[in-house]
Amino acid sequence: MSPLVWTLTVAGLIALLVVDFMTHVRKAHTPSLKEAAIWSGIFVGVALAFGVGVWFVAGPELGKEYFAGYVTEKALSVDNLFLFLVIMTSFAVPSANQQKVLMFGVVFSLIARTGLILAGAALVNSFSWVFYLFGAILMVTAASMLRGHGDGDTEAGDNVMVRFARRFIHTTDYYDGDRMTTIHQGRRAMTPMMLVMVAIAGTDVLFAVDSIPAIFGLTQNAYIVFTATAFSLLGLRQLYFLLDGLLDRLVHLSYGLAVILGFIGVKLILHALHENKLPFINGGHPLHVPQITTNVSLLVILGVLTVTVITSLLASRRAKRSSETEQKETAVNSVAPHSK
Repeated sequence: MSPLVWTLTVAGLIALLVVDFMTHVRKAHTPSLKEAAIWSGIFVGVALAFGVGVWFVAGPELGKEYFAGYVTEKALSVDNLFLFLVIMTSFAVPSANQQKVLMFGVVFSLIARTGLILAGAALVNSFSWVFYLFGAILMVTAASMLRGHGDGDTEAGDNVMVRFARRFIHTTDYYDGDRMTTIHQGRRAMTPMMLVMVAIAGTDVLFAVDSIPAIFGLTQNAYIVFTATAFSLLGLRQLYFLLDGLLDRLVHLSYGLAVILGFIGVKLILHALHENKLPFINGGHPLHVPQITTNVSLLVILGVLTVTVITSLLASRRAKRSSETEQKETAVNSVAPHSK
């Protein structure tokens, strides 16, 4: 893509962030379900419209790569919301101040992932062996999620950056509105709001290590990687409040994401073998292995996510019915002795 296209795209993304901040985040409040739904729909609509534009301007192949990347990164960003929920719950962030924390998380994610995208693109263009590395990262991540040691086991209080801040910097145990610093015991001190920001920043970096290889497994076009990642993060704040009551029902989401990451990891390894230049593999010559097309990738990703959502909702419904049955039986058993 030309420098003009890059400039216009970045300017458009910044404008969306500014509008989001000025209209919602600047004044602390808890968004209603209607507000969250409307603005979440707007951001998804903008992302889909951008993908349609890519499809017609740059061609169907890049369009499909964008949508495959966007859907994958969006699913991974939904998984991020679980950890955001854990962090803000553990720090007891007031509901009205959660928007500011989420906004910071989105902006920091964009900055951190842009840096990793540029580094990844440079590696991909210079060293074909990096596909082996990306593939291995995704497959290890997928195995970890299947074993139950995925992202959700990271406690905010165990974040090394937070531990460092609390040990060496003067902090308070109370919030002062949405301020990140306040006057405590006669001197400037950090509030828990600052520590929440630090925890979010630290976990954002960890998530980026998984998500960037995933998107490079679907496309090596730096512009598509950047825009698919950026649009998947925009609207994450609204999605948090929209899905707040549904996150605990997506009980199989980690398994679905593990399948997707494992699938993309296999695709990367196959691509690496097809482009192989490592001397200790087939004498440094490419191997004629099957390639997974973008069409297949898109169908697999959408199919896995659909099955994951359906099975999660069914499992949650069964668990709810089982809990209600147990409560009724407990109530009956407690009343029975008195009736005698």
